[in-house]
Amino acid sequence: RTTMKSLRFISAEAFVSNAEFARKSLGAVAHDLFPLLFKASYLLEQGEVIHDLVENWPLFDFNMGKLLGATLDYQEDLSHRTCSVCLENCLTGLRDYVLNQSSPYTKKLKVVDLTGIKDVEVQFCKCKKTMGRWARTQLLSKLCSELLVYLQQAQCNPGTFEISVNVLIDLFVTERNYELVVQALLKKCSCPLKICCVAFRSDNLTLQKFFYIIKLTDPSLLRKLEIVHNVHLEMEHLEMLFNSIHFPLLMSLTLPARTFNVRRFTATDEQMLSNIGEKMGEMTQLTELSMSFSILTGRIQKLLSPLKTPLKMLDVSNCSLNHADMAYLANSFHANHLEALDLSGHDIPELYPSTFFKLLSHCSSVLRSLTLEDCNIQDTHVNMLILGLSPCQKLQEFKFIGNPLSSPALKHLFIFLCELPMLKNVEFPVPRDCYPIGITYPIDDASLCRFDHQKYERIAEELNLILLQANREDVKASTPLFGSYDAAVQETNNELGAYLIKSFKETLEKFTTSFNKMS
Repeated sequence: RTTMKSLRFISAEAFVSNAEFARKSLGAVAHDLFPLLFKASYLLEQGEVIHDLVENWPLFDFNMGKLLGATLDYQEDLSHRTCSVCLENCLTGLRDYVLNQSSPYTKKLKVVDLTGIKDVEVQFCKCKKTMGRWARTQLLSKLCSELLVYLQQAQCNPGTFEISVNVLIDLFVTERNYELVVQALLKKCSCPLKICCVAFRSDNLTLQKFFYIIKLTDPSLLRKLEIVHNVHLEMEHLEMLFNSIHFPLLMSLTLPARTFNVRRFTATDEQMLSNIGEKMGEMTQLTELSMSFSILTGRIQKLLSPLKTPLKMLDVSNCSLNHADMAYLANSFHANHLEALDLSGHDIPELYPSTFFKLLSHCSSVLRSLTLEDCNIQDTHVNMLILGLSPCQKLQEFKFIGNPLSSPALKHLFIFLCELPMLKNVEFPVPRDCYPIGITYPIDDASLCRFDHQKYERIAEELNLILLQANREDVKASTPLFGSYDAAVQETNNELGAYLIKSFKETLEKFTTSFNKMS
């Protein structure tokens, strides 16, 4: 698919394609052409030109999302290109903007916004080397620390110390880059480039370190908080977090697996849960909540009813919800506003079919993403499912892997899915008839790949043909056996893997020691 370029954009490409000439000529370029030249340089991966454009940026703000997004000159959105060459030159250019000794009065830059960069699975840049969120966090922290050391040692123009640029970024912190980020945040006041954390993700970090760094980020600015893998946050720690820190702008909250476990609740725990609900109720901007793999049976109302703003995104996958929980969700004021819903890991047809369809009908006018993985949806339920999904005309994404559906049932469902006008992404299960007879659901990891791959490929082709014949080439259909792509996990999987092996080794050593003592 080719995107039309204006004559201005074609001229900009021609100008930046000769890097040496472009760099020498920047001084004669009108200020309002810098954004155009930046996008053209980014498209052509002209790293050196990008560096010099940023180093001499003449405008008040530098917003990556707007600069790379669709423009009148070039409609294509480049914000999902996390090209390492481009981003590294962009950030080093920012450092050199501060160090460049040319007359300080021309330095107008006040805000740099890096939050518009989107990490996606398929990269179109020529270098094929990406710089993900973790690496961007690492590099910006390193540059801020180096900048401060240089300014303290070198004889700089006094005007350099008056430069103050707020750099808005989505930070991603793990054990491996923790110290570097902490140092950059501690010295924020003295550094001309001031890290302003808008979203914070933490993986593979001790609770002590997490509590320390979250306070350094200035939580009053935080819009998104993700506490995900290998951060052992339990309910009492969450209450402590909410009691000690105020998050007035928080819009999105993701909690790690097993934060809640109502099976071992005491009266004190019930009170603690109520307190957490009330604290979340004070977060008047909160519209996205993810609490997967916690045990919340019968407690959804206690947790969500204090919220004063309706949720637009709710992930309660594998949370052992009962009928009372589903009835609360279906009748709550959240139901009419849910744009994204994940109920994976619940036996919907068996436990609460009518209540689920009531919930679906309430959110049908706004629902964009629905995930029903491992929900025991069988062939006999497909017609009912089609009936429930029919009003969901805004649905863009439907994920239902792990359900025991046969190939004829999938074909029947796909014929219907072609009718959903906004649909873009479908994740469907390996058909039941591709597995050996007698396979039980949910399928364990060991058996997940033991299916007839040739038969699966044949059926997948037939399903794609259904889309093709309905002129729905815009719909991507796939079967990600081990879950959807997660850019953050992909970027740090080596560190996460090493952590899991270390934990397993420690557990094994404890077991051996206990066993030897018993012997």
